[in-house]
Amino acid sequence: MSDMANTTAVPGDAGANTGPIGETRSIGLCILWTILTLGIYTLYWQYKTCEEMKRHTSHGIGGVLALVIALVIGVINWFVIPSEVGQMYKRDGRQSTISGYTGLWLLLPIVGAFVWFIKVQGRLNEYWQSKGATA
Repeated sequence: MSDMANTTAVPGDAGANTGPIGETRSIGLCILWTILTLGIYTLYWQYKTCEEMKRHTSHGIGGVLALVIALVIGVINWFVIPSEVGQMYKRDGRQSTISGYTGLWLLLPIVGAFVWFIKVQGRLNEYWQSKGATA
């Protein structure tokens, strides 16, 4: 886990973050869609988020595998998704404020889910905006 503290670009990954830029998403609207669809929106969100990160970095699990994991043993994505966001920052040579440990927030009923999502989507929005995406 000492790799989690590394704030420099990952060796051999020069240019790894050069794929298409993902889209920013309104945290409030995502939460609203999740409530209105009784949680089904989270499956779409996991698919899209992981697919965008994979296309951008050429690393990670991608959308299809993220969706399969979500349907079979969803708890894994609690840790994998924030870890991939953190790795995306590190491959870009930037300090990451998010890691797989962010998944621990989901152990706290209800409030933890909000904190987890706000942290993950917030860091994603910041990253995509730094690459030129519009808010």
